[in-house]
Amino acid sequence: MTGYIADLRKIVGHKTLIQCAASIIIVDERGRILLGKRSDNKMWGYSGGSVEIDEYVEDCAKRELYEEMGLFADELEFFYVNSGPEAHYIYPNGDEVSNFEIIYLCKKWHGELTSRDGEMEELRFFSCDEIDLSLISPPIRHVVAAYIDRFSRMEA
Repeated sequence: MTGYIADLRKIVGHKTLIQCAASIIIVDERGRILLGKRSDNKMWGYSGGSVEIDEYVEDCAKRELYEEMGLFADELEFFYVNSGPEAHYIYPNGDEVSNFEIIYLCKKWHGELTSRDGEMEELRFFSCDEIDLSLISPPIRHVVAAYIDRFSRMEA
């Protein structure tokens, strides 16, 4: 962990922080989404992370996508705001957050699929019917469920 959140953690320890985050759900031409198996909780999730001081939300989402999945987003489309009790999470290390997360969809992207920062152990595309929601990281489970609800009938 680096940056703003790391600096705050030095002051507040594991206490709950309001965390502003930005994320991208990569979608391929068949409507499948790219998920990564997280190295911290061994559950699946899309790319995303904390916004730094004065960073544009879109830039944060793109930065996190590159760091975690090695891809560059060419176009973003707003999808969802994740907040409230469902977005509250305690990380395996004990850090607690109340997330406010802005999620984008990205259907136009390029790059080499690889975890550059080690946060993801495995990267894989999933069709909606392949996703087991019980294996999705808890604070984003309802976001993935919303994607499935909205787009499962559109897969080729």
